[in-house]
Amino acid sequence: MAKDSNPDRKPAEASGHDTQHAPDLQPIAPSRALTGVVIVLLVLVGLAVFGILSRRRHNDVLAKTTQAAAAPTVIALPPRPGAPVDNFVLPGNVTAYTDSPIYARTSGYLTRWFFDIGSHVEKGALLATISTPEVDQQLVQAEADLATAQANATNAHSQSQRYQGLSQTNAVSQLDAETLRHQADATAAAVNSARANVQRLRELQSFEKVYAPFDGVITARSVDIGQLIDSGANRELFHLQLLDTLRVYANVPQQYSADVKRGQKIDITLPERPGKTYQGTLVRTAQAIDPASRTLLVEVDVNNRNNELLPGALAQVHFKNPVNTPTYVVPASALIFRAQGMQVATLTRDNTAHLASVLIGQDDGASVQIVSGLNADDRVIQDPPDSIIEGQKVNPQNPRDQNEAAETAPGGMH
Repeated sequence: MAKDSNPDRKPAEASGHDTQHAPDLQPIAPSRALTGVVIVLLVLVGLAVFGILSRRRHNDVLAKTTQAAAAPTVIALPPRPGAPVDNFVLPGNVTAYTDSPIYARTSGYLTRWFFDIGSHVEKGALLATISTPEVDQQLVQAEADLATAQANATNAHSQSQRYQGLSQTNAVSQLDAETLRHQADATAAAVNSARANVQRLRELQSFEKVYAPFDGVITARSVDIGQLIDSGANRELFHLQLLDTLRVYANVPQQYSADVKRGQKIDITLPERPGKTYQGTLVRTAQAIDPASRTLLVEVDVNNRNNELLPGALAQVHFKNPVNTPTYVVPASALIFRAQGMQVATLTRDNTAHLASVLIGQDDGASVQIVSGLNADDRVIQDPPDSIIEGQKVNPQNPRDQNEAAETAPGGMH
């Protein structure tokens, strides 16, 4: 064998290290191993809890951001106080004080008429004459029948008187006397019937002349000479109206019905006479609310001696009622029409919407009067979105900020 070239190297046994085997490791204590495992688990649990809380926080932030972005931007303003005197205008129908169609009460042919439309007539004035030859002949026959009945009654009465005298001397039987007395009573009844028929035909004959039932103006003439006239309401001959005083009818809403009083002075205007006002007097009401329209029918009488007003016209009736309770004015766009009735959306202190049921009064198209349902400190949402609901979160915006944003937007005013 070859000798070791390094004489200084010591034998392995002399160095005390075994180059062929790994050194022996000391065993780990069980308590130290358990502590390490617990620490690792705590770290993992902490990381999991941190992740969950972080995700929840992010979800909450996202939900709040989404809700804030979904909340509609609205403008809420306090309502304007209403006037102390409630002035409202209602449409009114102008009618004649007395209005009567004139019909014929007998049949025949129109022979003459005396007044045309626009004519002023007095009560009892002859308007037209009707030829009734059939009625005239029936009257002649009825008068002849009456004469016959009277002759028969006279004869029957004479015979009854004679037999009554003879029956007292037993010259005739009592039965014959009674029979003739009954015949006399029957003929007397026939006379009364014939006389009533004659009177009826005379009345029909008197209807040949058509008279005005009251003072007024002829506003329509529907017949002419030679036309066949039928009795009854099949054809109107004339239309007569009394125009010295006119009636103006208006339907007052239920909320104002307690304020209208008899004797109240009411102004009347007409579109064809701008700047001219006529004063009338409220003379009567229907004393009942119409369940279909929830209104009270009132009548205002207007003096028309100068004949400036025409029946059938549409008038504007101006009512002035003192306001007993405060009223408020809001834009018409603030109204919400739902199944619950008329509502407006108001803004609460926590920036949520509250839908308040209201009762409206006067409506001029651009703004409406709120009679009840609002308070002075309420803030009404102007032009609320159609989808707004009770308790919905909204984003209130100052109208000034909105105007500034509109001015700075592209294409806006600078």
